[in-house]
Amino acid sequence: MTTAPSPEEHPPDGSLTALVGERRHLINLAYRLLGSFADAEDVVQETYARWYAMSPGQRDAVESPGAWMTKVASRICLDLLRSARARRESYVGEWIPEPLPDRAAWVSGRPGSAPEDPVDRVTLDESITMAFLVVLESMTPAERVAFVLHDVFGYPFADVAEIVGRTPGACRQLASSARRRVASVHAQRTPGPQLAETVSRFKQAWEDRDVPALVSILDPDVTAVADGGGLVSAMLVPIEGAPLVAQTLVEIAAREPGMTIRERRVNGLPGLVVQRDDVVETVLAFEGAHGRIRSIWAVRNPEKLRRWAPA
Repeated sequence: MTTAPSPEEHPPDGSLTALVGERRHLINLAYRLLGSFADAEDVVQETYARWYAMSPGQRDAVESPGAWMTKVASRICLDLLRSARARRESYVGEWIPEPLPDRAAWVSGRPGSAPEDPVDRVTLDESITMAFLVVLESMTPAERVAFVLHDVFGYPFADVAEIVGRTPGACRQLASSARRRVASVHAQRTPGPQLAETVSRFKQAWEDRDVPALVSILDPDVTAVADGGGLVSAMLVPIEGAPLVAQTLVEIAAREPGMTIRERRVNGLPGLVVQRDDVVETVLAFEGAHGRIRSIWAVRNPEKLRRWAPA
């Protein structure tokens, strides 16, 4: 993608402040659509590049620059989602959305670990949990865009239809189908405070290498998925069932005696961070059901952990 010129490269104009103010909205939208903060940044850069590629007259003719940018960014995301399946086929192992820390622990992802500009931070709410993003991954590109634009950001179906290239009625059906998927997955979800207690007990049992204790905390049908991206060691396929997941966790702890496990919030919910020598090596997100852990997502791909500062 091309790189958007910085505002300093352009003479001041009446809409510049408003355009800069759109950046956070576009970052939030693109991250939810793509599940990757790095890709979201690229989309926003491309959107600004296309804006400044127009002549001053063309820009002046745009009635609502913010709406124009949302439309352009959404269409870029839709194109990326349509090509994602082919790109994921070459990805080593399982692909998990990029996990995000709380604001206090957010770093730039660039050398030096400088604080991130607040305008680039993603607002953490229910639409950003790992479980939610994983459900979005199961949708078709059109479903995902229609659902996120309408249900998460409140855009009318007439606007969504223009972006997706379908009728408003078709977009309404796409969003409805996506809504049913989300509802079915989250119907028995464990509330945040209860999940925090469960994750804390999980951490203690893992540190103690206590297989029976881990089994008692895990749902019998628990699924654990890891993402190393081919850059670090990680399970290449999901593992299922409490006994196998518990035994695997204990084996990992035995092989990594120097690891430190910290309780941190991951995408707005209780999670864990595994670090060694002040380097974050793994971020774990969880979903609970009936007071037990039903899903574990372990992100080890270092390219997805650049914004995580060690505790």
